[in-house]
Amino acid sequence: MTPEGIHGDTGAAADAAASFDPLRPLLTRVAYRMLGSVADAEDVVQDAFIRWLAADRDAVREPAAFLRRTVTRLCLDQIKSARNQRETYIGPWLPDPLVEEEEEDDVTLPLMLALERLSPLERAAFLLHDVFGVEYDEVAKTIDRDPAATRQLAARARTHVRDARPRYKLEKEQGLQIANAFFAASRSGDMGALGALLAADVGMWADGGGKRPAATGPVLGYDTVLKLHRSLAVLFGKYGSTLVHAGMINGLPGFVTREADGELQTTALEIADGKVTAIYVMRNPDKLKHMH
Repeated sequence: MTPEGIHGDTGAAADAAASFDPLRPLLTRVAYRMLGSVADAEDVVQDAFIRWLAADRDAVREPAAFLRRTVTRLCLDQIKSARNQRETYIGPWLPDPLVEEEEEDDVTLPLMLALERLSPLERAAFLLHDVFGVEYDEVAKTIDRDPAATRQLAARARTHVRDARPRYKLEKEQGLQIANAFFAASRSGDMGALGALLAADVGMWADGGGKRPAATGPVLGYDTVLKLHRSLAVLFGKYGSTLVHAGMINGLPGFVTREADGELQTTALEIADGKVTAIYVMRNPDKLKHMH
């Protein structure tokens, strides 16, 4: 929606947009990391713009802080309804895939899944302070808690997500080599090559959202994952699976494919000590719309 479409005063709308638009990418990153949904993040940021348009902007000393606070509070409201929807979600839930983000941070896909297990306030405190570098006093204003309580929320969150944070930085080039090898082996049916890439405790999560075929629970263990890929390789050989792009997906090496039904699919690989420890496959077409 254009500023003119929101408000009759095109001059005021243009002024609001001029101060808002430079902050939009940061606000969208905050919202996406809070919600895990590209569409919901964009809706929240647009809602924040509408509120910015109606605000007394001359009285706002720090627009970035004001808007970050607005977006975070809108996300906290959104999380409440999203959690109710998750209770009836079919199969594993994964965040919308983001390919090759320009602004990199250490919020990888496993960390986003760990954030899902936090309370909304813990998630907000951790993201704002640990990821986006916001001072505790400002975070406290944002979530309407005192600074001491805010520090405790962030500390609790840090403890819960510790295992999901990468213990060492995987070199991007090495990760993409493994992702390319994984694609080649899984699509050609070379189970020897594929098995050599997998860790003993590998797990696989596929999000079909009830819209496309996918396992309704995690597939755990080397033998089980390999068995599943042996079956998938038969389908790939019969119906095809075309590589569209290889790159980083939510901070993990992976690839985008077009499958036999014409839909896109993303595969992201968590790698430790040169072995694939987790495979995250997004098949839900609703969560892939933004990639078209």
